[in-house]
Amino acid sequence: MLQQESLIEYGSRRVIITITAIFCALLEIVDTTIVNVALNDMRGNMGATMSEIGWVITAYAIGNVIVVPMTSWLSQQFGRRNYFAASIIIFTVSSFLCGNASAMWELVLFRFIQGIGGGALLVTSQTIITESYPPEKRGTAQAIYGLGVIIGPTLGPPLGGFITDNYSWPYIFYINIPIGIIATLLTLQFVRSPKYAEKRSVSDVDFLGIGLLALCVGSLQYVLERGQEDDWFNDPYITILAATSALALFFFIWRELTYKYPIVELRVLKNGNLRTGTILSFILGFGLYGSTFIIPLYTQGILGWTATQSGMLMVPAALTTAFMMPIIGKMLEKGVPQQYLVAAGMFLFFGYSFWGYKILTPADTGSDAFFWMLIVRGVGMGLLFIPITTLALSSLKGQQIGQGAAFTGMMRQLGGSFGVALITTFMTRRTQMHRSDMVAYIDTNNPDVVNRINGLTANFMSKGFDMATAKHKAYMVLDYSVTKQASVLSYMDSFLYLGILFLICIPFVLMVRTKKQQGKLDPSAMH
Repeated sequence: MLQQESLIEYGSRRVIITITAIFCALLEIVDTTIVNVALNDMRGNMGATMSEIGWVITAYAIGNVIVVPMTSWLSQQFGRRNYFAASIIIFTVSSFLCGNASAMWELVLFRFIQGIGGGALLVTSQTIITESYPPEKRGTAQAIYGLGVIIGPTLGPPLGGFITDNYSWPYIFYINIPIGIIATLLTLQFVRSPKYAEKRSVSDVDFLGIGLLALCVGSLQYVLERGQEDDWFNDPYITILAATSALALFFFIWRELTYKYPIVELRVLKNGNLRTGTILSFILGFGLYGSTFIIPLYTQGILGWTATQSGMLMVPAALTTAFMMPIIGKMLEKGVPQQYLVAAGMFLFFGYSFWGYKILTPADTGSDAFFWMLIVRGVGMGLLFIPITTLALSSLKGQQIGQGAAFTGMMRQLGGSFGVALITTFMTRRTQMHRSDMVAYIDTNNPDVVNRINGLTANFMSKGFDMATAKHKAYMVLDYSVTKQASVLSYMDSFLYLGILFLICIPFVLMVRTKKQQGKLDPSAMH
């Protein structure tokens, strides 16, 4: 009997384990986006600057991405059940501490600890669900897991907006507490630990590997989160940390390939299916988090919607993805090739992005205009997530499943970080470019411009302002109008180029050849 078969569950036990794992994955992902809409309230209560409050997001992301690659090793070292339960407890306790924080840097510290606890939830949930189902049901298993991963980022903003508007920001952390307590009890009662390998002694622990990994991904995450705000490589700290991340990555790879007991088993990437799945997970994260980032920013910043309105806009797409998950899982079980489904998902995502490019306006894009566009996104995300995760883990056995899930989880998170960082930079620079182009056409000798300024000036004078003040306000309104139009054009560009990125990937995905295996791992399973 193969090792992983000993962990296959049946009946009500499998249902309980699956629900527990999904709730834990959902907790972790919702917390990556739920705080976004509460930042202004936090800033007011803490007396923090916008730059300081940004650390609430950055600290969580750094803690998260540091621990994800180590989850397989930590599960082996302490036992999966114990490690998973400990992570839930760390996440739950730090959630309480975040809600109770009275100072800015207290909140940042507790968010970092929360990120460390949360990093294990996502990857270990995927491993637990995958191993609880027999190989022929893996498509269904990934569909179930995918519900949490895809719906989580969408649920965060409306849930955070509702809680912030009706209660107060600490409650976005307090809601984790009852779920965390229940998940801990269910984990201790039902989740089992595999016996893949013996624990290592303290002298065998790869402390240097842990340090290099933390230095590499922590520095990289900081660069991605803060780069645009700090003007990228014009800032000495960004430059130093980017170089630090690159050097730490080089020495980390060397260490892991030469040390007897590595903290991250890089050799598992010899598996072709996992290599391809890891790359596609990065692209998925780029699109998933990038598109989730753009739309609320546009609706709140340009159209003036509330956080709750912006969040609710995304709900139909999330429900569509949830509806598609079991259907796509069944298609995979019936033998539909993963690469065809991924290609279809990328094409739909291109369609969604091009649709967004066509409908954006400075003031009057209504919620109805977004509805079918977001439904297309929901279907596309379903077609992308399940086949990619199934492909990545399809030919892994035993302990390799956890190692593979750690790689795909980390790359999805990094893809999201790269996506948000690059889109933010791209939009800032395109806005400046479009603004410069439009200002060049505003000639004070142009009759249309003169009439517009005179009309605005007369309007302000009718409200009691003197001539000089009224003219100054007229120019301010004209300047705001130009800036707003330039911003809309930058959003349009972002949608267009994001769609083109996915369109370009389709031929490469169709060239992928996979080979499912029932026996030993074959490193050449796919090229």
